[in-house]
Amino acid sequence: MYRQHIDSAPGRFRVEVRTVGASEVLTPVGELDHHTAELLRAPLDRALDEGRSRLVLDCSRLDFCDSTGLNVLLGARLRADAAGGGVHLAGMRPVVARVFEITGADAVFTVHDSLEAALPD
Repeated sequence: MYRQHIDSAPGRFRVEVRTVGASEVLTPVGELDHHTAELLRAPLDRALDEGRSRLVLDCSRLDFCDSTGLNVLLGARLRADAAGGGVHLAGMRPVVARVFEITGADAVFTVHDSLEAALPD
């Protein structure tokens, strides 16, 4: 099943959403910070509210993530785990991966080198 939904902050940030098998794949594009975090929180919450608890974030187009963005992802992880699912991060660029390493958040997410590796066969 494929579904496309885009939320946007003009020229700054958007989230592409689609369903691939049992996974809800979200692709944040741009800078995830305190100004744009709600644009990611909304589709994460929507997916979880609709019973999709296996969330995959394709981070290959994410240019930046601050602590507010990280908190949105941590909140989604707690909800997904409670529902028997999880949050998988894929294709993180070095600048984004560094935020997760510094904070230790990389230890609480399942991290994959690529989107393909994050999707079950």
